[in-house]
Amino acid sequence: MAQEIFMKVWEKKEQLHKNNLKALLYKIANEMVISAYRKETSRNHFEQEMIYDNEPDLSPEDEILFKELASSYARALEQMPEKQRVVFLMSRNDELKYHEIAGRLDISIKTVEKRMNSALQFLKRALLTETKK
Repeated sequence: MAQEIFMKVWEKKEQLHKNNLKALLYKIANEMVISAYRKETSRNHFEQEMIYDNEPDLSPEDEILFKELASSYARALEQMPEKQRVVFLMSRNDELKYHEIAGRLDISIKTVEKRMNSALQFLKRALLTETKK
């Protein structure tokens, strides 16, 4: 995490003033710790929900439906345009905020919003089409 903090500072070195460097380090470190905590809490919560007991909670029919939905989702992601998929996965899988995605991809936040909206619409259409089959 410390390396990531210093990398962020290094990336912004052109914009920095030497008199506020310490405050910036603390601010970035604080944001990264909070972000890491949120991600870990979310991940732990998800893992707790996904742990299966010896007695499965899903009926065989529900398991089949879940597997079909998962494969439809995977196919839809493969068919999604690359730029939309990258933004979608960074948001959903990496749990990055729009401004973080914009910074990493060197695009505007509005572009991230537009690509994310397009990706969600694409998924909705693709999954609805799959369920109608």
